[in-house]
Amino acid sequence: MSSASIERQTLTTKMLFAAVALCVVSFLSLGECQTTAPPPIPCSTFKNCDTCVLHARCLWCFSTNNCTEYPVSWLLPPASVCQLSQARWGVCWLNFEALIIAMAVLGGTILISIVVCCCCCCCCKKRQSGPDRDEERLARRREEIKQRSEERKMERKAKHDEIRRKYGLIGDSDHPYSKFENE
Repeated sequence: MSSASIERQTLTTKMLFAAVALCVVSFLSLGECQTTAPPPIPCSTFKNCDTCVLHARCLWCFSTNNCTEYPVSWLLPPASVCQLSQARWGVCWLNFEALIIAMAVLGGTILISIVVCCCCCCCCKKRQSGPDRDEERLARRREEIKQRSEERKMERKAKHDEIRRKYGLIGDSDHPYSKFENE
């Protein structure tokens, strides 16, 4: 065997051992890195709005000045927990009632926009599928104009031919003066 192939073989063997060692170390260290999460801090420990609303599970009530667990069984917190105008969730400067109204307006606007876009797309497809009345009327008018133009052209040609025959410009055997032209 050549020295180059022996070097390649040893290099491949070293890389294989390195990969196996890396896998073994990662599996062994995986067990050491896993720790249990600390238990969540109860919402009642937060004493002001700024610290309370930082946690998604907590709700601050300005009327009672306390932080309570958000009642997840209800979509909206019931009045027994806090009035909607006094409740704060997520940010302190926006009450829950205004948040609900703003989200409803935003959702309604998006929904109406989608419906309008769908209707416009459907109407545009219907229009493009066949010619509309204006296009049909214009096509008929163009055809009538073309037909009248052809009729006038034929009338002019007939008049011109009549004049040519009258003055002998057309070689016609039926013309009375044609025999004098040939002599």
